[in-house]
Amino acid sequence: MAAIARACASGELDAEIRVVVGNNAAAPALAAAEAMGLNVQVVPLGDGYAERLLEAFRGCDVICLAGYLRLLPVEVLQAFPNRVLNIHPSLLPKFGGKGMYGHHVHEAVIAAGETESGCSVHEVNEVYDDGRVILQFRCPVLPDDTPETLAARILPLEHAAFPAAIAQVLRG
Repeated sequence: MAAIARACASGELDAEIRVVVGNNAAAPALAAAEAMGLNVQVVPLGDGYAERLLEAFRGCDVICLAGYLRLLPVEVLQAFPNRVLNIHPSLLPKFGGKGMYGHHVHEAVIAAGETESGCSVHEVNEVYDDGRVILQFRCPVLPDDTPETLAARILPLEHAAFPAAIAQVLRG
């Protein structure tokens, strides 16, 4: 979220963040967004979640998920066809799906003996990490990598890839 906001503020990404939405008021990303002067809305899970999300997203062209570890309601996906994006810390379709996030992904990449990893920005659909891949940035997996060292090398790629993918989607 912060990388996208910085890209917008610097002019690297010709876009504006209309709202940062989270379902947990204590989420560090929401505090960071508030500190950056961004409009923040908390939309707790529960009855009417889809409708409340749609209200929060009113006026938005693209929805970007960063650290959102659940499936979006189908009503939101239908309201934003091909315009809900997610960042994932692997080269999809490898190492995606339910439960594959954060260190779990990097552990799986290393355990599989992969020589390359990276990140993927993809369209979101009704299945975890299944949507069309828009952009991938790659890096080597080094022989002495740990999940932490691999994650540290991939994070800057994520920060560059997400704004680049957003720009690509906005250009059509």
